[in-house]
Amino acid sequence: MADLTYLRLQREFVYLGVVLDAWSRRVVGWALGRKLDSALTLLALERAITSRQPQRGLVHHSDRGSQYACKLYVGRLEGIGGVLSMSRAGHPWENGKCESFMATLKREEIDARPYADLEELERHIQEFIDQTYNRVRLHSALTYLSPEEFEARQAQPKTTPPWLPAVLSFSRHEEVSPMPAIPSGGQP
Repeated sequence: MADLTYLRLQREFVYLGVVLDAWSRRVVGWALGRKLDSALTLLALERAITSRQPQRGLVHHSDRGSQYACKLYVGRLEGIGGVLSMSRAGHPWENGKCESFMATLKREEIDARPYADLEELERHIQEFIDQTYNRVRLHSALTYLSPEEFEARQAQPKTTPPWLPAVLSFSRHEEVSPMPAIPSGGQP
């Protein structure tokens, strides 16, 4: 999944493009720049491709921004065998995982301090993504694991079945005899 947002510095606005693994919520590519253009989104995509080496058939979801619909971006996705998916107009929740990441980044990192320049912001975003968000930030959708822990656990071989049928999960007991009838006098 991919999305863009703007971030405020002391004297200017800059833009952040992010590519997120929808399965694990892990940030796999990002780029920061002064222009809101396809070069920014392509750089984030290239970083994601380099870090993940996706297989053909990858579904790439984004909003309907021109940066994601341009020939260069679509061509790069098609070049790796990717399939383009876009949210419907006026339906931002269809890209909710990326929108949620952007809100978390702004709330937990960006709003916490003022940034003087692009280079300072870039260092702090790198640190937040690598050291906090991907490594230790827990996600309820990932059974309260971080994206890194979630991926590591999924990569481990399964030694037990993930579930047991109800008939095997209950211990067997002898049938309990029915209670004796109580005589009408009230005492057994």
